[in-house]
Amino acid sequence: MGERLTVIGGCAAGMSTASKARRMSPDLNIVVYEKTGFVSYGECGLPHYISGLVDDHNKLVARTPKQFAEREIGVHLHHEVTEIDANNRRVRVTNLDNSESWYESYDKLVIVTDGRPALLPSFSLGDLSDVFVMRAVEDGIAIREFIQRERPKRAVIVGAGYIGLETAKSFHVFGLEATVIGRPPQVLKRFDPDVAKLVREELERKGIRLSLGDEVKALEGGAQGRVRRVIPSEGTFEADLVLLALGVRPNVALAKEAGVALGETGPLPPTPRCAPICPMSSAGDCAEAYHRITGRGDYIPLGTTANKQGRVAGTNVGGGHAEFSGVVGTAITKVFDFYTALTGLAEKEARALGYAVKPTTIKAPSRAHYYPGGGPMHVKLVVKEGSGRLLGGQIVGGEGAGPRIDVLAAALHKEMTVEELSRLDLAYVPPMAPVWDPLLVAANVALK
Repeated sequence: MGERLTVIGGCAAGMSTASKARRMSPDLNIVVYEKTGFVSYGECGLPHYISGLVDDHNKLVARTPKQFAEREIGVHLHHEVTEIDANNRRVRVTNLDNSESWYESYDKLVIVTDGRPALLPSFSLGDLSDVFVMRAVEDGIAIREFIQRERPKRAVIVGAGYIGLETAKSFHVFGLEATVIGRPPQVLKRFDPDVAKLVREELERKGIRLSLGDEVKALEGGAQGRVRRVIPSEGTFEADLVLLALGVRPNVALAKEAGVALGETGPLPPTPRCAPICPMSSAGDCAEAYHRITGRGDYIPLGTTANKQGRVAGTNVGGGHAEFSGVVGTAITKVFDFYTALTGLAEKEARALGYAVKPTTIKAPSRAHYYPGGGPMHVKLVVKEGSGRLLGGQIVGGEGAGPRIDVLAAALHKEMTVEELSRLDLAYVPPMAPVWDPLLVAANVALK
């Protein structure tokens, strides 16, 4: 075999890197070290595994170590890289099953140490046995087994982001009384308050209790190290299960100790090429991405971005040339019967960056009015005053609403104006859209 490529981390970006590098270079000696028991899995599917919609956690796995081995990619599970010795081009590896450690040399290195779940400042995992995070497959398994074994009645979720709200639904399916505590005064903090309000109303209709603008001060345990209460700024919430869904932080300690410079927002800057004098690259949830609208580095950890960055890294270390073209921050989630999606800049974000904007919000049917099963869609466009350039969009609605965000994402990539958006030849058929698609309605209203 030829040069040795070491990939630290077997998440989406890590395995995309390894797979693309193998396609680019059959002679590379590729090895991946992953500290958990799984690689190449769909982390976003964990809430659906907890609810039972996905009945087997193995269905979340795209490829197993055995399948990667068939492509001559060596995957070592329960192996953690604890040191990068850049001067000597080697890493220190620890086998977590037996605590043995050793150094392995590399010719090229890709750092994909992923993100780590944010925790409460006064709490460490393990302090109480029924407090969980949800980042790895093992986390989802532990939560589901706990619910099936202990039959808890009250769940408190600390964090009102994507994972927090999706898991609130999963707990609701199990019949748990679910409470969501969020420090921002709204759910889904990236969205504008007027759009987030629609999601909040849907949650409350479904019986989810919300305590927003609230901050958890402590978790109180009872006998045998079991959680009993969550203590926020005001009041107390009884709990038999607590999920900390406070978001993700870039896991960059290992790279920082090795002297790797961090990006604008704290994660690692994604390296477009692997220079011979510093054969390192980074991708995924430990790295930032170039934001096409702001022109700055931004940290928006999503699986789609991680996979794309991994392909770029794999192309480069495999001897090719690729550059990551950036993101516009497109994201979507489903909260009970509501799809909630955004792309580009929210109104509040655009104003904070100094843009003079003209927001437009409309409500329109998702299907022809006479076709059964449709519902209202709320569309918000954020438009730059003067030029009319589209800066962002948000959509909330039922079936058929969410995927329309991709049209707005494409428009942002092409730097379209709202007038150009209004001219798009979008598909029409009564089961899917009215004659005037809600996006066109929004664009026309914005033009007025």
